[in-house]
This record gives sequence, structure tokens and C-alpha cells, in this order.
Amino acid sequence: MSTEVIPTIQLNDGHTIPAIGFGTFQIPDDGSTYRAVKEALALGYRHIDTAVAYFNEDEVGRAIKDSGIPREQIWVTSKLWLQDYGYEAASRAIERSLTKLGLTYIDLYLIHQPYGDVPGVWRAMEAAQKAGKLKSIGVSNMTPTLWQKFVPQFETIPAVNQVEFNPYFQQRPLRQLLAAQDVKLEAWAPLGQGNQALFNEPIIQQLAAKYHKDAGQIILRFEHQESVIVFPKSIHSARIKSNQEIFDFELTMAEMAQLRTLDTGKGQHDPDMPGVQERLLGAFDVHADD
Repeated sequence: MSTEVIPTIQLNDGHTIPAIGFGTFQIPDDGSTYRAVKEALALGYRHIDTAVAYFNEDEVGRAIKDSGIPREQIWVTSKLWLQDYGYEAASRAIERSLTKLGLTYIDLYLIHQPYGDVPGVWRAMEAAQKAGKLKSIGVSNMTPTLWQKFVPQFETIPAVNQVEFNPYFQQRPLRQLLAAQDVKLEAWAPLGQGNQALFNEPIIQQLAAKYHKDAGQIILRFEHQESVIVFPKSIHSARIKSNQEIFDFELTMAEMAQLRTLDTGKGQHDPDMPGVQERLLGAFDVHADD
């Protein structure tokens, strides 16, 4: 599939990001990430999403290097983990990510979890952006409450906020807040992490039959038409291929309105819950191999 058919979305910092990417969360660093990313790139993806806490930046970098595709044609996202918050620690972590990825710059770098010394992290990211090491900078998992707590302290407005998003959780209050500053929403779990209830929703099944698409493609097309940047994850060739085949049809306004009614207003992860920071810090040690 040629990359020309994948639309791009303009960010508030002037950069353009591919509207669909390939997610690598929970793909092991045992050769699986390398194979999946290399295949995704061969199939036309030009946007790869990883993170320090995914423990697979090295394989993402090798796959990019071995793909034969010019570096400037591939959009790479990584994210800073909670252990490295604060200006100095974040500055070192950015260098480590560049080294692991084998890159001279990262297209988009995100604060993975918005707790602790977020302003210190942001200043380090702004400095790295000014130095040309990061092209765009953004945040992740920021609810309206967390956004209002931290972003007014930032000199630079984030380019994106990467959050849980799918037809069951459409993030309406957050999207209203982000739209005011032209901040784009990126969806993690755009397919509800394989939620069968979502896939089997009658309206989704009806639209799949009408457009000769599968349920996943209908969901991703809905999200694309909502101007959300998506990066579904799969290690299966057929699914990697089909997930990006969403640009040859368009849902009607009435169909979009029907899909909007699936919103429950709740997700699987609530960043505002007490104890989330402690639980996440205990879940991963990104310096275990240092």
C-alpha cells in the first residue's frame, strides 16, 4: 500500500503527523517488535508509537534502520516514564531513548503519565525540542483535571494528548478543552483493546456489512472522521494490513451520529483515581538493565 493514501494531520506546532500509526504496546522485545514494525513499514505505515516503558525502543529503532525507508519519511513517537521526572532526569532519559532508538531526533515525545514534577519534565522536553532532538512534544493520559493542573504552567502548549479513546469512551469534555488550543487527540486502545462487545455492536456490524469492511475498520474510520490520530496494534500480518485500509470509504453524518450514541463516558483507566502514580511506578522499572 502506498503511503500517499494515508492522510496527515497538522499539529499546532506546524508539523504534520500521519493520521494512522502502528502501536507497539505489549509487543515483546524478543524479536517480535522488530518483525512487527518491519512488516508494518513494508505495508505502508509511516508512524510508529513506542515508549521507554514498552521496553522495545531498541527493536523499533533496528526495524526502522533495516526498513530501507528514509528516516525523514517515518514518524516516531516515544514517551518518558515516571522514574525519570524532573529536569535533569528527563534530560538524561531523552538521550537514552535517542541512543536506544539509534536516532538523532524523535518526531514526537510525550510525558507518559502526568504525575510528580511534570513542569520540570516539560522544561527538559522544551530544551530538547529547541536543540532539535525532539520535533514535537506532547502529553499522555491527561484528563481535563490534570490538564488544568499542569498545562497552564507550560511555556509551550502540547501538540497532542494521547489518551484512551474508542466508541465506548469518546472523551467529549477533554476534546472540547483541547480544541480551544488546537491540541490533537491521539487514541490508545482505539479498538477497545479487542473488546468483543464493542465489535459486536449492531450498528458496527451493520456498517461493516454495508461497506464490506470488518468491525475494526468501521471503528477506526469513525475515529479518523472524528479527527483522532489512531495507532492500532497487532502482530498478525492480515490485521496489520487491514487496520490501515480505512481511507477508501466514508461514513455518512447520520452514521457518525449513530456511532456517537455508543459513548458511555467511561474508560478502563481513570488517571484521576487516587494511587495511580504509585501503582504505575511499582509496575515498571525502566532502569532494571542500567
